[in-house]
Amino acid sequence: MKKSISLFILFIALAFSLTNCRETKEEKAEDAIEEVEDGIEEAGEEVEDAAKDVEEEIDGAIDDN
Repeated sequence: MKKSISLFILFIALAFSLTNCRETKEEKAEDAIEEVEDGIEEAGEEVEDAAKDVEEEIDGAIDDN
């Protein structure tokens, strides 16, 4: 009886440790995805700003003529 209880407790501990590893890996993956999304969003904003600057320069060149 003591062996079966010990084995059961060992099995539960092993199951929890494997579950925690999976959650950690999933959390790391989610964090990495969020960082990439943030980077893409920042790059998109920079492209929009650059496009506005080019548009203003074109409008200024047209107005000069």
